[in-house]
Amino acid sequence: MKKLQGKVALISGSGRGIGRALALKLAREGACVVVNDMDQAPADEVVAEIRKEGGEATSCVGSVTAPDFGERFVQTALDSYKGLDIIVNNAGYTWDNVIQKMSDEQFQAMLDVHLAAPFRILRAAAEPIRVFAKNEAQQGREVFRKIVNISSVAGLGGNTGQVSYSSAKAGLVGMTKTMSKEWGRYKVNVNCVAFGFIKTRLTQPLTEAGASIDVEGRKIAVGVQPAFIDAMEKQMIPLGRAGTPEEAADGVYLFCTPESNYISGQVVIVGGGVSL
Repeated sequence: MKKLQGKVALISGSGRGIGRALALKLAREGACVVVNDMDQAPADEVVAEIRKEGGEATSCVGSVTAPDFGERFVQTALDSYKGLDIIVNNAGYTWDNVIQKMSDEQFQAMLDVHLAAPFRILRAAAEPIRVFAKNEAQQGREVFRKIVNISSVAGLGGNTGQVSYSSAKAGLVGMTKTMSKEWGRYKVNVNCVAFGFIKTRLTQPLTEAGASIDVEGRKIAVGVQPAFIDAMEKQMIPLGRAGTPEEAADGVYLFCTPESNYISGQVVIVGGGVSL
């Protein structure tokens, strides 16, 4: 039997990049997946790909920063699959600047997407998880659930030009450790993966024209200077290259499997050997 057979997984930001790779990975291991993206098209594409491979998936489209998103996300899983076993708080983006040039809007946007959104999702999941755990305990069954919060090495060691992003990702580590204590009685493993340099559309080489993403009506510049990428890979990453979305997803997958049933409150760096 597949390791996640019959499990229900919610993955925010899973229409593209690392989230997409993880959605496909969990579905291939038997999980029913609730796919989320801000845009309908990429979410539908991932759902279609999972179904084509014989898996189960549905979508919950919308911004994770919407006040009602957490409830909608959780309810989609309950309505579609009658369960709630894995939650991965993956959605996010960067909006960088040095502190003297950073606006209140920039700072708050990072807190909203990387910290407030996971908080609302977990809050919405709290009562269903409590009820499931109570019923399982009465039946004499020990069932483990998995929460994986996605942080960054920037949240552990800081990063120039990312005071807002680093602050939010550091807060997510604190949330992870607190929830591991609050939800241990419900047999919920709450862990955190901090990514190093992973190749996604947010870390693509910066061109002269520049690249950008549209987020809730804002056009946010993304990309990294090629010289910085080269220096990272040659000097700072012991394995000598950036990671792929699939490799990043593999790191998250480890915390979704039964092998992590006695691991909780931990932060693991998936960064090719990067140390802080």
